[in-house]
Amino acid sequence: MGATITLTRRRSPWVVFTRHDDPWLNTETSKLQEQGGRVIRLDGRELRDPGALFATFARELRFPGYFGHNWDALVDCLHDWHGHGGETKDIAVLIDKADCLLSAEFLGLFVSVLCQAAWKANLQLDADGVPDHHTPPFTLHFVFLLDSTPPAAFATAAANGMNGMDVGVELEEGRLAATLTGEDWSDVGSEPGGRGRGLTCARASTRPSGG
Repeated sequence: MGATITLTRRRSPWVVFTRHDDPWLNTETSKLQEQGGRVIRLDGRELRDPGALFATFARELRFPGYFGHNWDALVDCLHDWHGHGGETKDIAVLIDKADCLLSAEFLGLFVSVLCQAAWKANLQLDADGVPDHHTPPFTLHFVFLLDSTPPAAFATAAANGMNGMDVGVELEEGRLAATLTGEDWSDVGSEPGGRGRGLTCARASTRPSGG
């Protein structure tokens, strides 16, 4: 059994799917704010196509003008949020009304991108995956809040990562947790209790063959 899912420590899982009225959410966001962290809320209905998704993230998280409105740029601006003027506080991004994203063709890619951004932020790695000793790491997690869809319904799509990333998902106490798996995505350097390995509910390896 893995460690308790948390939004206040620098460890995986990086992405969580749960009901909007889950008591765990209030507990974790309150703890995060008590330790100086920040909660940012997005509306899932504004994320139903990539163009709208990029625009919403850019607006709500105040990305710089050079944000490239593509998946790689989203990873860069999320894990370097403090570097372009964002406060250096720990962050939880909550996506309300996320049920509608179950049918999005890009959901697996979206989840894997969020996992990669959080992994880099929590370990504070640069674009090449090398520790950046000039800036401190910070907690970054993402929560998809569901009104009526069971979190388990997202398991297959969430595990269908892209860009050569291995995404593992696991159900625990009704919540679906997603993180990166495999040697390239180790939680080494993060706080103890991460879930970089051993996820058992569903797993999708998207690493290209022969490479």
